Amino acid sequence: MQAIATSKNVNVESLMGAFAAKIDSAGFAAWIAPLQIEVCENCLNLVAQNQFTADYVKREYEKILSNIAADFCLDLNISVHAKNNAVQSANDNVVCEFIKSDVKPVKNKNGFDSFICSDENMFAVAACKKIAMDNSSFSQLFIYGPNGCGKSLLLDCICNTTNKNVVRMSGGQFVADFTRSLRDRTIFSFKDLCRNCDMFILDDVCALAGKRATMDEFMQLITDLHNMGKNIVLTANGTPNSLNGFDRRVQSLFASGLVVDVNAPNAYVRRSMLLRSGIDANVADEIAKQVNGDGHLVNGIINKIKTYTELMGERVNMDVASRLLADVLNKTKTPLMMVKTMCEKMGISFDEICGNSRARRVVRARQIMMAALKASTNLSLTEIGNVCGGRDHATVVYAINQIEKQKMSDLILNAEIDDMIKICK
Repeated sequence: MQAIATSKNVNVESLMGAFAAKIDSAGFAAWIAPLQIEVCENCLNLVAQNQFTADYVKREYEKILSNIAADFCLDLNISVHAKNNAVQSANDNVVCEFIKSDVKPVKNKNGFDSFICSDENMFAVAACKKIAMDNSSFSQLFIYGPNGCGKSLLLDCICNTTNKNVVRMSGGQFVADFTRSLRDRTIFSFKDLCRNCDMFILDDVCALAGKRATMDEFMQLITDLHNMGKNIVLTANGTPNSLNGFDRRVQSLFASGLVVDVNAPNAYVRRSMLLRSGIDANVADEIAKQVNGDGHLVNGIINKIKTYTELMGERVNMDVASRLLADVLNKTKTPLMMVKTMCEKMGISFDEICGNSRARRVVRARQIMMAALKASTNLSLTEIGNVCGGRDHATVVYAINQIEKQKMSDLILNAEIDDMIKICK
C-alpha cells in the first residue's frame, strides 16, 4: 500500500493494521493493498488505479472502511486516479496498459436507410432503431438469424445512428482480448473498457461457446451493464435456447431481454440490393430468382459484376451474367440444399439432424423438416428419410403423423412449417 500522510495526527501504519484486521487476508491483498492512501484535512482518501477497482471496493468494503475511518475521526473518500490516454490497471502494485484490438472500420455510413427491410424484418429493424435512439424499455436486444441475413449490417446501422458511446466487439475479439488481458495482467483495464460505455454490442456470441472462463466473465459483464442501465445488443445464428455449448443459465440470460429474428433476404430484397449497385433491372430480376437468401452471396455477385464492368468496359447483360456467375446461380434446389437451408433457418446444425440425437429440439426440428419436404416436393418417403440422415420409411411416416396431429392445435408450429415450405419451393 502506498501511503501519503499529510496530517501528523494520523498514524498511517495504524490505519493499514486496522484494515488488515477487519478484512480477510485474500481480500486485503487483492483489493486494499494496491490502493494509494492519502490523509488530508480530516479525510481519508483511498485512490484506485481504475474505476472497476473503485466500484468493487465501494460495493464490498465501504462499510468496513468507513467504520475504521470514523475510529480515526476521518471521513472516507474512494476515488480513481485521473485518466490518461492509456487504459491502465493495477495488479500486484504494477500498473499495466491494455490496448484494445483494432476493429475494422464500419463501411456503412447511411444509417438504417442502407438496410433494405422486408415485411418479415420490420419488427427487428424497429427494435434496432429504438435502442439506437436510447429510449428502449427492454434490458437487452438479442438478434438471431442465419448467416448472410444482415445482422452485422443492423449493428452498423445502430452504431452510425446513435450518439452514445458504443463499445462494439465480435465474439472472437472478446475471447482474444480477454485471454490477452489475463496473460498481460491487465484484466481490470479490460473490465473498465467494456463497462465504460453507454451501449455494448457483441456480434456473434456463438464464438464464446465452450470457453468457460470467458463465458463467466461475459455473464458478469452483462449483469453489471444491466444493473447500470446500459444498452446491450447481442447477435447469434440461432435462438438462445438452441445455442450449442451454452448451459441453461446462459441461455436464460440471453433470453431475458427482447429476442428478435432476422430473415434471410427474400427475392424483393435481393433484387433491391442488385438494383442499388447499378445492375440492369432485367439482369437483377433473373439473378434474384436464381440465388438463395444469403446476403453475403448477393454482395459477392455485386462485386463480381461491378469488377467485370470496370475491367472489361462493358455492361453486363443476362448472357454475360449467366456465364460469369455459373458457379453461384442455382438452376434447381436439391433436397440436400433444402435441408441445409432449413437447418440454418432453425438454428440447428446439419450434423445434429443427420445424427442420432434424441434431444427434444433436434427431434422436433427433424420432424418439421420431413413434413415440409413431404408438403413441398415430390420426394418419396424413403428419399426424405435418406436426406435427413438415413431414416427408414416407418420413421418418416411417424414423424409426419406427429406433426399433422400437433398442427391441429399449435398455430406457432403451423407458421414454422409454412416458413420451411417456402424454403423448399
